[in-house]
Amino acid sequence: MAKKQSSPFGKYFKKLDSIDTDLKGSEEFGSILILSLVEEVGEMARAYLAKHGRKPTNISAQRDETYQQELGDILLAILRFARIKNINLDQRIMYSLRKIEKRKNQPKQ
Repeated sequence: MAKKQSSPFGKYFKKLDSIDTDLKGSEEFGSILILSLVEEVGEMARAYLAKHGRKPTNISAQRDETYQQELGDILLAILRFARIKNINLDQRIMYSLRKIEKRKNQPKQ
C-alpha cells in the first residue's frame, strides 16, 4: 500500500505488510481495525483512570497494561487503518496541526 520511504511511517508500514498479509485484502479489515481502535482507546482510558483518575481502586486495570503501552496499541491501530485506506498520515497530521494553530491564533468570538 502506501510504503513511501520518505514517509516517517514507512518502516512501520513495511513491518505491518508482513503481519497483515492474509488480512489486508479482506473486505472487513477496515471494520475490524476501527473496532480494534475503539477497544484500545477504551483500554487506555481504563488504565489511565485506574492510575490517575476516578478509579484508583480498580486493581484489575492496574495489573493490565499501562496507559503508555495502550497508547502504542492505539497508534498501531491508526497506522494499520491508514495503510489499508492509503491515507498519508504525515499530511493529515500537518493539516490537523495547522488547524489547532489557527484556532489558537484566531479564537472564535
